[in-house]
Parts: sequence; structure tokens; C-alpha cells
Amino acid sequence: MDLIALRSANPDHWMKAAAIRTLVLDAVAAANSGHTGMPIGMADVATVLFEKHLKFDAAAPDWPDRDRFILSAGHGSMLLYALLYLTGSPDITLEEIKNFRQLGSKTAGHPENILVSGIEATTGPLGQGIANSVGFAIVEASQRARYGRKIIHHYTYVIAGDGCLMEGVSQEAITLAGRQVLDHLIVFWDNNNITIDGTVDMVDRTDQVQRFRASGWHVQEIDGHDPAAIDAAIKKAKSTRKPSMIACKTRIALGHAAQVTSKGHGALTDALQLLDAKAAYGWNYGPFEIPAGIKAQWEEIGRRGAAEHASWVERVATLNDRHRALFKRVYSGDTPTKLIPAIRALKKRISADQPRVATRKSSEMVLEVVNPVLPETIGGSADLTGSNNTRTDDLGIFAPDNRRGRYIHYGIREHGMAAAMNGMALHGGVRPYGGTFMCFTDYARPAMRLAALMKIPTVFVMTHDSIGLGEDGSTHQPVEHLAISRATPNTYVFRPADTVETAESWELALTSKDTPSVLSLTRQILPTVRTDHKIKNLTSRGAYVLAEAEGKRQAILIATGSEVAIALAARNALQNEGIGTRVVSMPCMELFAEQDKTYRRKVLPAGPVRVGIEAAVRQGWNQWLLGERGHATKAAFIGMDSFGASAPADVLFTHFGITAEATTATVKQLLR
Repeated sequence: MDLIALRSANPDHWMKAAAIRTLVLDAVAAANSGHTGMPIGMADVATVLFEKHLKFDAAAPDWPDRDRFILSAGHGSMLLYALLYLTGSPDITLEEIKNFRQLGSKTAGHPENILVSGIEATTGPLGQGIANSVGFAIVEASQRARYGRKIIHHYTYVIAGDGCLMEGVSQEAITLAGRQVLDHLIVFWDNNNITIDGTVDMVDRTDQVQRFRASGWHVQEIDGHDPAAIDAAIKKAKSTRKPSMIACKTRIALGHAAQVTSKGHGALTDALQLLDAKAAYGWNYGPFEIPAGIKAQWEEIGRRGAAEHASWVERVATLNDRHRALFKRVYSGDTPTKLIPAIRALKKRISADQPRVATRKSSEMVLEVVNPVLPETIGGSADLTGSNNTRTDDLGIFAPDNRRGRYIHYGIREHGMAAAMNGMALHGGVRPYGGTFMCFTDYARPAMRLAALMKIPTVFVMTHDSIGLGEDGSTHQPVEHLAISRATPNTYVFRPADTVETAESWELALTSKDTPSVLSLTRQILPTVRTDHKIKNLTSRGAYVLAEAEGKRQAILIATGSEVAIALAARNALQNEGIGTRVVSMPCMELFAEQDKTYRRKVLPAGPVRVGIEAAVRQGWNQWLLGERGHATKAAFIGMDSFGASAPADVLFTHFGITAEATTATVKQLLR
């Protein structure tokens, strides 16, 4: 169907969609940067979705029971910004549209949830949005079962492009959604057959329709420019008992000289071609000009959900006091008052009993205390439940026949798990955590980075955190992964030394509202090093004095995790030789860096020699070894400068020189 036929078939729809298209053209041209083609191609789908189906209230973008709309193809951000402006979002003004991609604007090159209310997820790295959507849909199903359909009953809609579906994480997401039968998840595939380098069939021959069907999805194929077909497809998708994919055949950069070409994917800035495209749309208005009548129609769409929102507020008010308070609390991100006393009681018991356990087991012991008092936790593992120790008996398994279950078997899908957990945290009302081996943070890295960027408190439980995992060998022994995690802004990396520090780390991770946490946990058994019970959470300071020097302080040993016990053993040997030695446990470098200078200097005063001990690479340690001015007294690092090897853990620690004896010798050499 040509443009004249499209315009005449449904003029009212056409002009609303044209408002999106012209804003996209003008904003990209003004920025001389961006992606014009996809927003123009998917404007019809977006218009029908927002006008006829999406449950939202533009004045209340955080309404818990709103439908979620995720633009997985985040490069087409102007589609989302145009929709938000047209429907009356308080965050996106016309001035913000004009400042698209400019410093300080809310209209960043790719959508960022921290900048604008109404953006559900930060997208742009392709595939992340569709993977996030699985987490959104899991939470909707879970909360619908817990609170009832009158309180939670909404859909998650996604626009994904060819690039999203080529990314490997999309396969993890699609198969997980199919297995979990997430029937309130609807994905629109922008089937335009165009990439930057050429046509899709130049690089991929996948039958996407059959791919989704094989994974348990309901699939439809439609003309993505036919509003009646789009409407009918959405209605049918909402009536199915499966996740749904609607394959929308579209023309990228519809109506522009660059339509259906690779050039149409990017920034279309030619002034004459822009005017020609507007003429083809029948749009006789100036740059960024939206006629009052069309803007009023869009704003009415933005108000359409207000009545349903008001009705929902009334339904929430009918909940009994306990359920209403619980619902309000979990969506605020606050933790129950029982949490900290429960953790303190565990700490006291551990300090008295002094068990010898791996910190992965310590984590399980904490979760056994935490999960019963924190009903919003949803745990899981990427096929390593017995190794990660992430499941407690009270959770139950989340499955199509048990939506109240709070434990998810993610399968061997580390990236998909991490991205889904991000979606769960973004949805709100839950505290997701999930486990795999520390080495496999490599597979989860893109989602871990986005958790930090989006300021969400996802908890990544990473066990088998060093050469201490032993015989599995160097392929599974992380040496650089702590440094990589610590290098990521807005991320807390906890490496606890025993069960007490593990409990404190979990307390901090579960009370965080805008920072993700990485828990780095051991496979090997460790002694309890915190034998003197303290009510205060010492881990919250990032580092603290675990054992003070006796006599003149000549050395400070700084260690994390499993190497704290090595530091304590070295201290005993050094003290026996009359060398006063302080041991500093540093479970979280990021939190220590946040402390005031006075505290940091109190823990790490100038003068004594310093030795850092960690079974990982040195990167990130110099600021503590060399001092904040970069030229402290003599210092050394005992750790890894190569990959590991296959052998029992004790053999490996001796082989790589990460021992109390090596530490003692290093201190004595520095004191010469």
C-alpha cells in the first residue's frame, strides 16, 4: 500500500502517527545525530498500542499496575520521547525534544530510566530490553498471584528490532519466557530487514517466526502499517495463554527518500529530503510544530488511563491493613523492621559457635534467616543451585503452575538471568538475586553494567571466587573478575571473610535502593574470623581493623575474603617475632572509598609497611597500598599475576605463593 492509500485509509490515525514521524525527523536533523528510520517505521504500531491498548496514566508514570512499554531497540529513542511528549509526560517538554542528544538534556541518545519518568528501562545495547522484559513479566505474574488480579493485572509490551533478535541474549530470554509461559508478555518485532551494513538476509537466515514458535510463543504476522491489523493482533495476543510475538512487516524510514535502505537506519538530516518526507505525510507545519488539535488528541490518550488508575487506588484501599502496608513497603524499596534484628541474631550466634564453612554456605545461612522476613525476595541460579547455595526451603519454585514460588531455575543462561533480574528490579515490588560462578560474570557483564547505570539494587551472587575452587582449573578460576567488577561505577563488590561479614554484606545489599551488589563468595571452607560479636555492621565502613598490632605498629596487612585468614596467621607469626602487625579486613573497597578521610587514615595510617593479600590481580589495590597521595611507605601485593591451574585449593595457594609464610617473608623484606 502506498503512502496516499495509507493516509486515506484512516486519516485520523495517520495524522497522529505523522506527529511522531515529524518530531523524529526534526529532532534528529537538529541534533545532526540519531536514528530516524526505526521510529518512523514503527510509528503506526506505537500509535495503535498507546491509543487503544496501553494502560497508563501520563500524570502518574509510577503507577504500579500500569502496563510497561520497553523500547528494546533503544537506538530509536525518539519514538519514545515523541510518545512521552505527545501524551503529556511532565518530564518531556518540546524544549527537551529540541535538545535531543545534547549535554544536560533528558532526551539522551538512548533512553535512560534515571533521566525520565516513563522510561521503564535503559536500553540501547541490543537485546537487553527484550531480556529485561522477561523479568518484568515474571514479577507481574508473581504479584498477580500474590495480590490478586484486582491489584496487579497488566501487560509488558516490547518493541524489538532485527538487531535485538540477533544478539545471543535474546535466545536466552525467548526460551526462558516460553518455558515460563509468560502470557502477559507481548513483543512487536520490527521486521524491516535492514541493518547498518545492509539487509538482514546478508548476515542471517533465521526464520524468526518459527524460532519463537519453537520456544513456546504464540506468533502472528501482520502489516506493521495497517492500524486495523495491528489492533486485531494485539487483541488476539492478549487472549492467548502464551507469550506473544507479533511480526510487524515495516518499511524503515517510511516516506523518506532513504526508506528501505541502510541509510534509512541512521540520521536523516538532508533538509530538502526532510521537507519532501513531510509533504508525503501531508504535514504542512513548521519544525517541531504539532497542531493543537492533534496534540489534544494525544493528550487525551495520555489521560485515558486516569479513571482506571483512580479505580485501582480505591481497590488498594480495600486491602486489609497488613496487605496494604506490605504492598506499599515493597514498592517503596524499604525493608521490614525485622530484617536487621534477624541478621544481628545470626551474627551473634556465629561469633559464639565459630563454624568453619565456605562463604557460599554462609550466604545460604543468611538467606535462611532473611527470606522468611523479606517476602519480596525472588532468588535463582543459572543451573548451579547446589553450588551457589541460593535456594532456601521456604521459597518454592516459580513455575507456570506455581506463580507464588520465589525461586527461579534460570537454566544455563547467565546473561539472560542477569538481564531478567534487572527487569524484575525495574518493575518494582521485589528484591531479585541470582547466582552463578564468579568467572561467569563475563557472561553476565552487559546486564551487570546496566544495573549500575540504571541505579537498581540487583544482587549478583558470585561463588567459586578464586583459585580456591581448585580442581576445575584455570577456565573456571576468576583472577581478573574482581578488578572488572570494582572498576564498574556505582557497584558494591563484597568479598566477605566469614559468615559474619557475609551477613553484613547481605544486609547492605538488601537495604540498597540504587546500587547493585556483587557478592564474591568462596567454594573452600574458611574459619570464623569475627569471634567478638559487634552489633554494628562493620562491613558498612568498607574496611576496618580486625586485629590490632601489639607493641609498635610496623606493618599493616590488608586482605579480603579467604585471604583474611591468611593475614591473621601471618600476623601471629610476625607478632611472635616482635613485629607489631595490624590486620585490616576490606570486604568492600567502594564503601571504604566513600568514608571520610579521617576514618580512612585511621584505618590505614602512614608509616607502617603495607601488604595487600587477595587471590586475584593487583588492579585496584594501589590506592590502598601506596596511600591516597600515591607515595606511601614501602608496600607489596601478594596475589595473582597469571591464570590459575588445576589442583586442590591448598596446593594452588602454596604454588602461587598466597600463604602466611610468603606474607611474613614479604613484610620482613619490606622492613629491611
